[in-house]
Parts: sequence; structure tokens; C-alpha cells
Amino acid sequence: MIEKIEITQRFNFKKLNRHYECFTIDLLNKNAYYKISERGSGDKNLYENILCDDSWINILVDLRRNMTSKIHQLSDKQINHFLCQFKSLNLFEDFVSEEFSYFEKIELIYSCNIIIYSTDNYEEYSFKNNFPPNWIRFGEILIDLLNFDVLHINYQKQLVTPLFYNIKKDGVYFDDKLKIKSIEFGHYRTYPYETPKPRLIIDFNENRIDGYIEKKLTSQDKILILNLLEKYHVFMWIFNQYHQKSNTRDPDDLEGYDWYLEIVFENNSIWHVFGYNDYPDTYVGLGKEIFKLTRMDLLEINTISSNDLKLFEKFEKRLLTD
Repeated sequence: MIEKIEITQRFNFKKLNRHYECFTIDLLNKNAYYKISERGSGDKNLYENILCDDSWINILVDLRRNMTSKIHQLSDKQINHFLCQFKSLNLFEDFVSEEFSYFEKIELIYSCNIIIYSTDNYEEYSFKNNFPPNWIRFGEILIDLLNFDVLHINYQKQLVTPLFYNIKKDGVYFDDKLKIKSIEFGHYRTYPYETPKPRLIIDFNENRIDGYIEKKLTSQDKILILNLLEKYHVFMWIFNQYHQKSNTRDPDDLEGYDWYLEIVFENNSIWHVFGYNDYPDTYVGLGKEIFKLTRMDLLEINTISSNDLKLFEKFEKRLLTD
């Protein structure tokens, strides 16, 4: 018999704006609650540059507001109904977990870890992109049990993951291919520490590029930017097959640089990835091409060691020649 389920979810927005929560459904003691002591690192930043898109702020504020110390009491009838529904889901049947750790060199906008404690068993499942097929239905069952959206399915519609979106090398699709509203990139030193600031802000609606480059965004610029995103498979950076270098070798300089890249689409859905002193496999190739075009090392390729550059070149070649 299942006695307890722990659902740990992590939301990463740009800069230091992150949210971590652990929700426990204790069927043995007939209650459910947030583990407030595991709220996370306590990042409190909400400041945003006036030039940047702030689509994520309302999500983050609501996530933090909804995490309360309330204890939800459960009746025997509710528990039996929930267990019956959960069993019929076969939620993790043939499911293959993704790697999950509390510190990763490349972080995505969402990740989840589920632990199921049974009378004589213990199961753990983790994922960032490989959502269980019945995940949305599981969310609906939890809403029915607890009267609130434990899995944040409503917010998931605004996060670009494979739960609601089809992510390809040439872009992100819902029904049709989504148009990009804005792109923001930041790169900053971790020691001595710098406050994360946007290095480049590209506003497709206002036709502007701001940050280290300030200029009017022309139609030719838009085509060039979109072609670069497609050429270096940037939309695919959220998938593990583009993290081969970071999974193979740690950077030489562990007191290095952090970075983030956010793409917001016209429906305000958010694609986001950030890294701790390491990068996706095609990052260097993109950075080198941007340098040729602008004569500026906007992606700070010069901070990467020669040994690491060789590995990036090796893994990039495999990806781009497939």
C-alpha cells in the first residue's frame, strides 16, 4: 500500500529568480502539506530591467504565494478514491527517469522529482522533459483531492517544455510554429561576484536590440537571428543530448561565469536555460559566429579554456552533422 508521496518541483527563471517546493501527501497520517523547511535557497530577486520582458514575474509571485503552511486533512473516503484513481493511471509504467540533482551545471525552466513510499517499497522518478504520459491527468486527480493545482498544470502551459509544446531544431510549435517576442541573454562573473545583468535584449515587437549593442532591428537582422537559432539548434538546448560536454568534463575554472538565455514567444510562453560555468554543446559555435558578425565576444568564448573548446568542437560536430 502507498503510504506517502513527495512531489518536489523546481522552477528556474532568469537571473536569481527561482522557486523550489516539496509537497507531501501523507496517506498514512491522512494529511497533505508543503515542507516549508525545504523552501530552497531563498532567492528574493524580482527586479527587472524596464527593457526586459517580465512574463515570468506573475508566475513566480503566485508560486511563492501559494506555498503556505496549511495542512490539508484527508478523509478515508478521499484517500481510497485517490488510491483507486492513482493505481488506474499506471503513471510510471515503463517510465525512464531523467537525471535529477540539486546542483546541475545546466538548469532548465522546470524539473520534478517524485518519491513514492509504500509499506514495503520505495520508488523514485525524476524528469525535466520526459513527462509521464498521464501527468496532466494526475494533476487533475490532485486538484480533485486537494482543491488546488499541486502540479501547477495551469502555469505549465506558459513554460516551454514537451508537456504542451513540440520543440524542434527550427523552433517551438503549439499548433503552429510560435513567433518570437523577445530574446534576452546574460553572462556574468561568479567570483568576484557580479549582479546578473542582461548583456543583450532583442525585442522583435519594438524592433530594437539593446544592451552591449544598441540598434534598430531590421528585417535582415531578424532573418539572421532566426537562422542562427536554427543553425545551432538553440531551441534544443533544453535536451540532455545537447549537454554532452557538461556531462563529460568539468570546466577548468570552477570559479568562472554563469549565464542565462530566455526566449519569450508571442503567447507569452517562456523558454529558458541557464548554466553554471558550462554551456550546451553548440554554444561555442554560435558564439564564434556572433563574433565574426559583430567583432564582439558577446558570449564570452574567450573565458573558456582551450581543452574545453576542443570538447565543444567535438560534440558540436556530431550534432550538426547528424
